[in-house]
Amino acid sequence: MTQSHAASAWGDRETEYFYELTPDRILAAVEEIGVRCTGRTLPLNRMENRVYEVEIEVADPSQIKSPSEKARVVKFYRPGRWSRDQILEEHRFLLDLREAEIPVVSPIPFADGATLHHVPEANVLFTVFPKVGGRHPDEMDAEQLRRVGRLLGRMHNVGAERQAEHRLRLTPETYGYGSLDYLLETETLPERMEEAYAETVEEICELSAPLFAEAAVQRIHGDCHLGNLIWNEEEGPFWVDFDDMVVGPPVQDIWLVVPGRDEESRERREYLLEGYEEMREFDRRTLRLIEPLRALRFVHFSGWIAKRWSDPAFPRRFEDFGTERYWGEQLADLREQLELVRAG
Repeated sequence: MTQSHAASAWGDRETEYFYELTPDRILAAVEEIGVRCTGRTLPLNRMENRVYEVEIEVADPSQIKSPSEKARVVKFYRPGRWSRDQILEEHRFLLDLREAEIPVVSPIPFADGATLHHVPEANVLFTVFPKVGGRHPDEMDAEQLRRVGRLLGRMHNVGAERQAEHRLRLTPETYGYGSLDYLLETETLPERMEEAYAETVEEICELSAPLFAEAAVQRIHGDCHLGNLIWNEEEGPFWVDFDDMVVGPPVQDIWLVVPGRDEESRERREYLLEGYEEMREFDRRTLRLIEPLRALRFVHFSGWIAKRWSDPAFPRRFEDFGTERYWGEQLADLREQLELVRAG
């Protein structure tokens, strides 16, 4: 794969303006939706984009039913990662879900009706969301898993109704070869591990490619781990952070909810699928993609960290990245995945 192909999967490296965000710019962005801010801002724990909670002025505090109503969340997209068209496809998916009465946190339109604006002096695209309260579930019982499964089924029904021609497709080519190319081209891997790592990734991609070719793909969340699931007393479960939305097989959103592979995890995944299949048919043959998808996620994650290493937040967060121990563990995990992929 060429450098241009790798770049198209990851976005470019131009992020210097992204680090120049100031409180004034953050507050000005929120006020573009027609509200006034108190001046209080709180950075939220996000790595890929810059996300801030901003307190807004409320004309009649007695009408406030929840503390969340006194805040907005502004999201500044990392330059070079997604194009305007790609971000708008994320917003279109969220708006489609909201129109179908599926609980999601969708962008608040600006005065001109758009959901995405540009900060010219910072070269950054941004949007504003409402703040929604709730908790991240650590564990779910059988009925809660069925409920989340029904939610996923409804979400995938909507996802299948429209194309997203600009979004990244989740395939061995993009998540596997594209990430590997970047790691090799930037000499991120220790030299003595390069060959073994590359051969392992390439065989995983080669073996899993026919399975991906047979699977139907559509708009999906793409990153449905429990950290992106909020449980709200009023609305129940709903997914947040659609930034990794991709065109891919629906099973990607299934396995991330219950990522384990032991007997208990398989039982819990079955509860999830019971709920899902109340809302939508599921091709159970695609369960064979779980281990290839897990392997591709490992490679994609390492490539993502390497791509963002110039961002000061990443070396602080991933202290072991680049060490012999890190790559030794990655190689061992991928070799285990390769055996599982070989076994089918």
